[in-house]
Amino acid sequence: MNGWLNLNKPLHMTSAQAVGAIKRNLPRGTKIGHAGTLDPLADGVLPLALGEATKLISLLHMDNKTYEFSIVWGEERITDDAEGEVIVSSGVRPTRAQLEAILPAFRGVIDQIPPQFSALKVNGRRAYDLARAGEEVVLDSRQVDIQELEILSHDDFKTVLTCTCGTGTYVRSLARDIGRACGSAGYVGQLRRCRVGPFDLQTAFSLDNDSRTVDKDNLLQAILPVDFGLDDILAVTIGAHEETRLRHGQEVITNERLFADPILIRGPNGVVGIGVQNDRTLKTKRLLNL
Repeated sequence: MNGWLNLNKPLHMTSAQAVGAIKRNLPRGTKIGHAGTLDPLADGVLPLALGEATKLISLLHMDNKTYEFSIVWGEERITDDAEGEVIVSSGVRPTRAQLEAILPAFRGVIDQIPPQFSALKVNGRRAYDLARAGEEVVLDSRQVDIQELEILSHDDFKTVLTCTCGTGTYVRSLARDIGRACGSAGYVGQLRRCRVGPFDLQTAFSLDNDSRTVDKDNLLQAILPVDFGLDDILAVTIGAHEETRLRHGQEVITNERLFADPILIRGPNGVVGIGVQNDRTLKTKRLLNL
């Protein structure tokens, strides 16, 4: 079983639980990995690599992600979402006009301090483990890229926004910082990931919280090809003889001058692997056993 599954992870399920639910419905021994963890309080797109596709996770361009999220006004919480205890309260409720005036400062490349309750490591330990133990967590700010940030709806209770951002962005931090910039306090209420690179929510396979209800036929039909989303990688097509040589660890000569790393190598029966070219010599860095 090789390919990609564009999974719509439900609320209140960890990414690991979602992977387990899918794995139970695949042939025994199928390798599976996910790209981009989603918190239990978030739902939406969770790309899964199956079988030989796990070798291609690093090649799939999934830097850009789109989220829809709400900022609940009046409280700041220690986790920056609905799960944590209240640490700040505020009676200030920003108007839509005030928010529209503030949001440009959060677009583009900005400095952001990740949440205390994150998987980042501090002196070899996860920040959330330190925070849960009551220890002080000091995280350095980092630069993140917010490409789009727009208001979808607004009232005195919450504001719903959409955000397209680069890798490493914490939406929980974004909500916290927007609240502070308004002179108010806020935390993420609802968080949905609508897109990860080429994977979008509209075409995602839905998994119920009761994972025992997975329809195996629908699941198998939802599996995407191994080379899904790799259209932007330079590719070369070889013949059966050249494929045999590569699979035996030998180099082949190609008339195409790609001079790129990586190169997607295709054979008569599909993807052969990932290679690199030196002058006109092509060799593999990673073979796929399809």
